[in-house]
Amino acid sequence: MQRFAVDPGSTDLGPVYFHPVLWISAVAVFAVIALQSIIYLRAIRKAASAADLTDAQVKSSLRRGGIAAIGPSLAVALVAVSLLPLFGTPAVLTRIGLVGSAAFDVAAAGLAAQSLGAELGGPTYTQKVFAIGFAAMTLGGLVWMLTALVLTPLLSKGDKTLRKVNPAIMTVVPTAAILAAFFTLMLSETAKSGVHLLTVLVSAAAMGLCLLGAKYLNKPWLREWGLGIAIFVALAAAFLATA
Repeated sequence: MQRFAVDPGSTDLGPVYFHPVLWISAVAVFAVIALQSIIYLRAIRKAASAADLTDAQVKSSLRRGGIAAIGPSLAVALVAVSLLPLFGTPAVLTRIGLVGSAAFDVAAAGLAAQSLGAELGGPTYTQKVFAIGFAAMTLGGLVWMLTALVLTPLLSKGDKTLRKVNPAIMTVVPTAAILAAFFTLMLSETAKSGVHLLTVLVSAAAMGLCLLGAKYLNKPWLREWGLGIAIFVALAAAFLATA
């Protein structure tokens, strides 16, 4: 265990970056995620018959969900790679597996480091600074999860109340909220640079062509794979525009 001996004042971060406790925590986080996925899949299959869904429809929905996750997964992967030099593999896996917000993690760790007169990745970045920064990130993520835990039941009660008043409301509100969220994100990206605007336009055009092809060419798979195709076409356009 000498290899993992901790020295708070040392700038050799290897012993804390790859400490067994952090590896165990990372494995535990992903084990919980895998267990949740299995539970959700079983629940879907049990509820499918009550919703008059066939096995083919369920499989199609799962495929679409998997394809829709490509974009966010790529973003999380890029975030993880960018954070590796600062926090090491197990810490990054633990944080990304739970929250996935690079902006928050770096800001929280940066503020914690500044409180000690240090700088992330700088010559004053010691094992002690890493530990305090990691604790700050973890506590922030904990508050997020506790907030979701508290607010979810309250919002669920509001959902039931609105459904009693007008069932159609809760079919419109979630869709409108999702559209508003993604439209806001899209507008914030287009204002950054011409390349960002080009990427948005190319991805929208690619998705539109996939939907048209699915409708007029009778190719349902284009609708399922449309999001993934649009993501990769947009990434290619961004790469060519910046090459």
